[in-house]
Amino acid sequence: MMGERDLSDHSTVFEEEEVVLLDFSDKNIVDEHHTKKKTSKPKKEMKNVRQNRPNAPRRGISRRKKSKKRYNKQDNKNENISSISIPEDVRVYEFAESVNKSVGEVIKVLFGLGMMVTKNDFLDKDSIEVLAEEFDVEVNTVDPTDELDYVSNYDENVDLENAGTHRPPVITIMGHVDHGKTSLLDYVRKANVIAGEAGGITQHIGAYSVKVHTGQTITFLDTPGHEAFTAMRSRGAQATDIVILVVAADDAVMPQTIEAINHAKAAGVSIVVAVNKMDKEGANPDKIKQQLSEHGVIVEEYGGTNQVALVSAHTGDGIDDLLEKVLIEAELLELKANPDRLAQGIVLESRIDKGKGTVANILVQNGTLKVGDPFVAGPVFGRVRAMENEHGTRLQEAGPSSPVQLIGFDGTPQAGDRLIVPKDEKTAKEVANQRQQIRREQSLRRVKHMTLDDLSRRMALGEVSELNIIIKADVDGSIEALSGALQKLSTEEVSVNIIHTGSGAITESDVLLASASDGIIIGFQVRPSAGARKLAETESIDIRLFSVIYDAVDEVHDALEGMLSPEISEEMKAMVTVREVFKVSKVGTIAGCYVTEGKLNRNNPVRIIRDGVVIYDGEVDSLKRFKDDVKEVQAGYECGISIKGFNDIKVGDEFESYEVVEEKRTLDDAR
Repeated sequence: MMGERDLSDHSTVFEEEEVVLLDFSDKNIVDEHHTKKKTSKPKKEMKNVRQNRPNAPRRGISRRKKSKKRYNKQDNKNENISSISIPEDVRVYEFAESVNKSVGEVIKVLFGLGMMVTKNDFLDKDSIEVLAEEFDVEVNTVDPTDELDYVSNYDENVDLENAGTHRPPVITIMGHVDHGKTSLLDYVRKANVIAGEAGGITQHIGAYSVKVHTGQTITFLDTPGHEAFTAMRSRGAQATDIVILVVAADDAVMPQTIEAINHAKAAGVSIVVAVNKMDKEGANPDKIKQQLSEHGVIVEEYGGTNQVALVSAHTGDGIDDLLEKVLIEAELLELKANPDRLAQGIVLESRIDKGKGTVANILVQNGTLKVGDPFVAGPVFGRVRAMENEHGTRLQEAGPSSPVQLIGFDGTPQAGDRLIVPKDEKTAKEVANQRQQIRREQSLRRVKHMTLDDLSRRMALGEVSELNIIIKADVDGSIEALSGALQKLSTEEVSVNIIHTGSGAITESDVLLASASDGIIIGFQVRPSAGARKLAETESIDIRLFSVIYDAVDEVHDALEGMLSPEISEEMKAMVTVREVFKVSKVGTIAGCYVTEGKLNRNNPVRIIRDGVVIYDGEVDSLKRFKDDVKEVQAGYECGISIKGFNDIKVGDEFESYEVVEEKRTLDDAR
């Protein structure tokens, strides 16, 4: 009776729960036990309960059965997945959904590798490769920011083949350092760019729109030739249509020339060879053509497809011929763009100007960019406040293949970011915010997470020595080049840890960050503010300022070598034989010895060897000849020796005197 009273006093939730349990009970027992229960609540009222609680289970259908149906439905999905595309940063459950597997299966594989993960943890590149092999799928990783580029599809109805018009070609000048790339462009532009470059080398990407003698317009990109700027040259090749490969006629095909060839081939662009310095003695163009053919650049006279022009940037000979060949190549490419659509472009450089704020060099690749247009570039959005060409002239709009300096960013974009003009400013803000969130998560994971390989390596080596560096430079491209060059110096024992980069002057916040992380600050063509300089002196922070990149690399190289632990070796100095043993009260055991080899020094440690086995390693307590204390004993002389803390000396023992030698190591030795 007590059970009936309790049940009748409970809410309808309990009654519904008992209805659910009908499927798992014996029917006769249920009917007998709940005879009165059936009349306790009218059917109409039960119907009202279901209407008020639409998620409540219906009579006779159990939760367990519904759950089973859901799993059966999932199991019926297509399991033959051969290829998937996922972001570079993917969680465990997202990967499981992509390969149509349960989260438990994926976690089980990772557990077998010793990785304790949950479904919300991110997978690194190595883990994704292992899982792809385990589930027999081909995985293509994509940049997560590219998934948000739905703004680039706003103009799908435009048919470029019908609506497109011819645009000026974008030409990139590449080649080895000091082979005359910038001098060649100077002759075309009738301007002296080299005078503004520290050390006489180009350290930024320059973009110039030039009207040649034929009246046609060509956009030139001048890229640096020093090996540290490999990434910048690669970015230039990706934004260009034709590459002018400059090789000095009095030199040879150098390593950076080969790199430029590889960048151009990877970008799929045409190459026109300019053999420069033909006015110099020792010019040998045939040698250059032969060496180029060894690297896949075969000129037309050798049966290839690459045009070649013999030029002199000093006298101007052959320049017109070179430009004609470039224009012929451009005609064959049939370069088109639609100036009537919203603009798309690429960020070549970015910097912070004291009066203008963030200024970026933009190459418009398609459409027309106008003053007032909203835009998004990487994680940064804004509205075009002003545009200038390379001469500082204000522009109201810029068409395809136009290089401009753009003002109006709310932050600093990175060189290489794509600039897109969406339909409205709201879309630009939305995309920029999502990209900022993705990059913020990536940054946090880089700080907090460590792979198993890193953990085992650090445990094996002990504490890893790191040189924390903050890099500030005038433009973003210099930061990228300098960061890459410095990180190449790292070894397993000492490493470069770049904790912060930024463009603009060195500020007080940079000094505070260096103080907190025990790092140094490298300034490339920038200077610290007065407050930052004073704070650096107070905090004893080392600020190094450079104007040429390889000076900075050399100095950091020397600093890293100083952090290497020295190579320790032992050098044997003397061998001593024990001929007699004397026991002296209150002193201990004195060994009468004969120096058979080398010179015995009292300050050197010794090993006691008995029957070929080292039984003790210690220090000399006293060294005497006759009754006099001496500092050293030459070979062929007798002496008395007492060993500190050891008295079990026997006749026939041998003493080996040695010296610990520390030798400075180089980074090449540590690799």
